[in-house]
Amino acid sequence: MSRSLILFDIDGTLVRRAGPHHRQALVDAVLEVTGADSTTEGIPVHGMLDPDILTLMLRVAGFGQAEIESAMPRIIEAAQDLYEASVPDLRDKTCPGVVPLLEQLRSRDTVLALVTGNLTRIGWRKLERAGLRDYFLFGAFGEMAATRGGLAKLAIERARGEGLIAAESRISLVGDAPQDVRAAQENGIRSIAVRTGITPPGDLEACSPDVLLEDLTWLDLSII
Repeated sequence: MSRSLILFDIDGTLVRRAGPHHRQALVDAVLEVTGADSTTEGIPVHGMLDPDILTLMLRVAGFGQAEIESAMPRIIEAAQDLYEASVPDLRDKTCPGVVPLLEQLRSRDTVLALVTGNLTRIGWRKLERAGLRDYFLFGAFGEMAATRGGLAKLAIERARGEGLIAAESRISLVGDAPQDVRAAQENGIRSIAVRTGITPPGDLEACSPDVLLEDLTWLDLSII
């Protein structure tokens, strides 16, 4: 049994500047399923869950709530198919310090899992193409809960339910957006914020994370 669980966001935390393929998969999925042109332009996608992004895209395109709910399962499947087929090699897109940190954590038998707004197959494929897939045991993904805090709760419950951590084990959530910090706070776990994403200066400080770093090179392993 590991003494600690660390939950990681993906975009801006593990991988950055990964190209337009993720957004394009969402746009193309809406077109494939509904026939409607849509866009992510004007939608503050940073820190959002993919289903919420898709919902806003569909609303802007003129769809009502009942239509959105009916089409969403097919759009989610189509977006994942499209992304898996289009994403390039991302091994040069990992954030600073990520690989050495994951190697050290794996050597300590720390349980590593994902809490991300990415849809399940998009998240796993992104990590696979970045060379990071094998570090993570499981994940809580965008379609699994209504909020990022709910995703973190699912991940914690799974780790405890499978006997991977004990009641007293340390749990941390690492992310680059205010939503990651709030998700940690909602679940009473340590929040570790990094500036490797696109969050404007000052926004992370305003959320009062337990730890704030320029990048993961500077993470002190003694606190986790």
